[in-house]
Amino acid sequence: MKHIKYILLSLLICITFSCKKEFLTVQPQGQLSEDQLMSQDGVEGLLIGAYGLLNGNVNGTWGNYGAAPSQWLFGEVASDNAHKGSSTGDQPPMNAIEQHSPTSTNDNLSNLWDRCFEGIQRCNSTLRVLASLQAGGGSGKFSDARAKEIQGEARLLRAHYYFFLVRVFKSVPYVTEASNGTFVPNDKDIYPNIIADLQYAVANLSTTKPKNQKGRVDKYAAQAYLGKVYLYQKKYTEAYDLLNAVILAKADLTTMPYSDNFDITKEDGPETIMAVEHSVGTDGTSGDNGNVGDMLNFPYGNAPINCCGFFQPSIDLANSFKVSTLGLPLLDGSYRNNPYQSDLGLTGSAKDNYVVDKTLPLDPRIESTIGRRGVPYRDWGLMAGDTWIRDSSNGGPFIAVKNTIDIAQLTSGTAPGATNVSGLNVNLIRLGDVYLMAAECAVEKGDLSRALTLVNAVRARAAKITPQTINGTPAAAYKVSQYPAFPDDTYARNAVRFERRLELAMEGHRFFDLVRWGIVKQTLESYFAFEGGYFNYLKGISIESRDEYFPLPQDQIDRSKGTLKQNTGY
Repeated sequence: MKHIKYILLSLLICITFSCKKEFLTVQPQGQLSEDQLMSQDGVEGLLIGAYGLLNGNVNGTWGNYGAAPSQWLFGEVASDNAHKGSSTGDQPPMNAIEQHSPTSTNDNLSNLWDRCFEGIQRCNSTLRVLASLQAGGGSGKFSDARAKEIQGEARLLRAHYYFFLVRVFKSVPYVTEASNGTFVPNDKDIYPNIIADLQYAVANLSTTKPKNQKGRVDKYAAQAYLGKVYLYQKKYTEAYDLLNAVILAKADLTTMPYSDNFDITKEDGPETIMAVEHSVGTDGTSGDNGNVGDMLNFPYGNAPINCCGFFQPSIDLANSFKVSTLGLPLLDGSYRNNPYQSDLGLTGSAKDNYVVDKTLPLDPRIESTIGRRGVPYRDWGLMAGDTWIRDSSNGGPFIAVKNTIDIAQLTSGTAPGATNVSGLNVNLIRLGDVYLMAAECAVEKGDLSRALTLVNAVRARAAKITPQTINGTPAAAYKVSQYPAFPDDTYARNAVRFERRLELAMEGHRFFDLVRWGIVKQTLESYFAFEGGYFNYLKGISIESRDEYFPLPQDQIDRSKGTLKQNTGY
């Protein structure tokens, strides 16, 4: 699916079903009717259009940041892992997301809402036209097997779009293929609907990719996604069974190099469970099908591949990679003692002559996550510090790594004339995530031995990471050791949660994890007290109950004529 021309089919869908922001209420208008698409080719085209919205883009490249499949803004910048970065005056609505002071007119909220509902509409159109085609009988209809498979694909995709919405907005209307353009209130819990869609996908998708195309969803994706949704619902037994089924069907995680997850030449590898496929150059577009959601998030200035300097790891995240003398995470929060801050705050000769401290005891995953001055950064050479950062006084001394690519892939892996739009896929669910979700379930079920095994497997893989070196010497005192035991459930729970932060940092999970664990207030207020010591704009921020979710876009409330109700507190 990497090279399917999404944009041409997306245009077809727009012509057919009117890609307007009022898609929740406006009847389809256009040159083609559903009757004209009632064929196998028509249905398959509609389905590809439903896949096409996974990258959060309808057309063009700029302005898709809130809908980025990486969820860097809502999942990371809203947490303790990352700053918006760049300068304070660029994309100011994002500052409000980081500081938990958004209004209902924040364009990032509308961006996510619009794109996800466009994806939902495309799923609904696929299901509706498919049903009509099959009901009509005749030689033009699909085999029963393919019809169920298409429904499984479309319903999993619909569940995904709704899951992205409900995590951010909570109060979301559930619009189906039978809604017929009527206003739908947002006064019901839609998780049962998401679960029903995923259950259908589990039952009707096979372990082989539909049409043997990479990028399509399969049974493993459905099992993992349903397991994840059950975990969010604290249905640990149901989640555990599904996640374990995926683990048992896959090869040992320790055989899969960690860095392969962020290597454009190793995409769709054995660790990938569900990914958003991105394509540049070879599909005849100018980057529309690329990773446009992350296009702001390249280093700044004279960096070999550069843009706008957004999405900078926090000082708190960098320090969380510190380890004890035993090579274990500092679960007690002591990683903040004598904090490592690179060259931030240095001036004059101290700044010019800064040399990275190679004695820092660190988990090697830091180098795949955070660009540090004086340490090799991909194949770019040593990270140069401020000349690759737009404003270190605003975003700090660190840059992101996982969303960037090697210089060696510049020609083949970036869009013509836009090197900050890459073809790097985004993993929505990968096997390391599945291991840790299963470990979390094991803790809550009282099986600490199984949780220990799963967490140690993740750590054993991390221990295999090739150390970064400077002139032949390791850039830090890297060490990752195994937990000898989980003495009680409190310790185990903290260990699993901390491991999720280390393993999945900057991949869009953190804020949503804090919400479902019920620790947003204590974690973020502690973070703001620490990080505010370096950045004045974070000082004194308090977290209220409303801050677990974001306000619904005001334009959608207005268009609904009172049907949609705003979240409490906004």
